[in-house]
Amino acid sequence: MKNLFLLDPTQVFLNHGSFGACPAEVFDHYHQWQREMERNPVDFLGRRSGTLLTEARAVLAQYLGAQTQDLVCVPNATTGVNTVARSLASEHALVPGDEILTTNHEYGACEATWDWVCQHTGARMVRAEIPLPFCAAEFTERVWAGVSPRTRVLFLSHITSGTALIFPIAELVQRARAAGILTLIDGAHAPGHIPLNLDTLGADFYTGNCHKWLCAPKGSAFLHVRREHHALLHAPVISWGYAADTSGTQGNAAYTGTTLLERQCGGRARAILPPFWPCRRPLPFRRATTGRRCSGAATALQPKRWPASVPHRSGADLRRCRLWPDGGAPRAHHGRHTVGAAPAAGVWN
Repeated sequence: MKNLFLLDPTQVFLNHGSFGACPAEVFDHYHQWQREMERNPVDFLGRRSGTLLTEARAVLAQYLGAQTQDLVCVPNATTGVNTVARSLASEHALVPGDEILTTNHEYGACEATWDWVCQHTGARMVRAEIPLPFCAAEFTERVWAGVSPRTRVLFLSHITSGTALIFPIAELVQRARAAGILTLIDGAHAPGHIPLNLDTLGADFYTGNCHKWLCAPKGSAFLHVRREHHALLHAPVISWGYAADTSGTQGNAAYTGTTLLERQCGGRARAILPPFWPCRRPLPFRRATTGRRCSGAATALQPKRWPASVPHRSGADLRRCRLWPDGGAPRAHHGRHTVGAAPAAGVWN
């Protein structure tokens, strides 16, 4: 499959967790959209963009098991987390003494987001300790033990960044909903990695990236919001979607969208139009190349390609390496990804 990508042929590229390599076919499609936009930017952005984005979101929604009107485009999952967390702060949904329950495996940038929210609202973070090796059967009760009468938000990764664990979140989402606790799921690594049905899962908010394991162009991601929460969210940048007196004009409706969620949270999508439109393209690409079988084959091959001991390589922080719970290959963790190594070549970022 390597010939289907634009990768440096001298490198063994395993780090789709930071930014997935874009297949040549998808990249060409991306450039076609860029050129189409530059042929007439005013017509493209001002009149056609709303319809085109809706079409792209409809394809993605079908893949995710969601409804188009509940999805908005964001440049990455961290932006999705920020949109929700800062909206809760601005809408006074969090007050002094309230608690955000999470785990000790969350992505650092998102933890920083919640730390900021706590500093500005008086709320506090409560971290459930999830030990390694991971025991999925104990996960739900370990997390739920951290719930208190002050718990307002449950924030969990679907697949963790630093430890590459798939958290079984479905029962926790159901329990939280029954208890009146909002759920925000950081699914940065989930699309293209595991099957998703967001409507069935029922989380209040779910954000994920398309530019990692789904191999879409960089800067294409989504935020999924349950219908009853659309009015709660606000974009990080206030723009035309908030100007009520322009909502009925043809040009502004095309530019800002027609639903409340689109108008208030979709404005940033205009900055990521070329990356997001081609995010439809990886779906047929993955089907044509049997993406899940390739992923499984890569997983089976990886331990065979690793040396018995990992030699040091300049710049690698081997103290941050962790062993997979199943005894597989070690990893070094840098940011929102898992870094691997080529045979006998050590660990690099």
